[in-house]
Amino acid sequence: MSTQKPTFRVMKNGYDRFAVDDAIDQYAQQIEQLQKKLSLYQQQLVETTRTLEDMKQRYQQILTTEQSRQEAADNIARLSLREANEIISTAQKNADEIIREAISTARLILIDLTKLYSQATDVKGDMKKQLEQLLQQLDDFRIPQMPDMRWLEDAESKLR
Repeated sequence: MSTQKPTFRVMKNGYDRFAVDDAIDQYAQQIEQLQKKLSLYQQQLVETTRTLEDMKQRYQQILTTEQSRQEAADNIARLSLREANEIISTAQKNADEIIREAISTARLILIDLTKLYSQATDVKGDMKKQLEQLLQQLDDFRIPQMPDMRWLEDAESKLR
């Protein structure tokens, strides 16, 4: 039915009764259709509202779960960082200790080398003195004169 205002023929005792009844029937049908649509829309609104509430609850659960996961990830990251810092600190301490031990060992080796050098210098000096004495003794050593070999030949010839 249109939104225009219906017009009725004027009759002796009023308006055309059949036209008015038709208009009333059309309005009643339209009202009934509109009420059905309204009921359907209200039902859809209830279902949509219920769906919206379910989605809100799921969103809240997802949000809560995500926050929990984020907190867990933050805690894991924090613990990992703390553990990494502890490992680095321990490694630095161990490295410092190793360096101290290496320096101490190097110091002992240098002391031993210094002693060996000193002893080698002393031994060298002693050896030099002994070699000088030996050279002196060699210079002083006189080889006895060889006897004349002819007397040996004479002695051999006599024995024959």
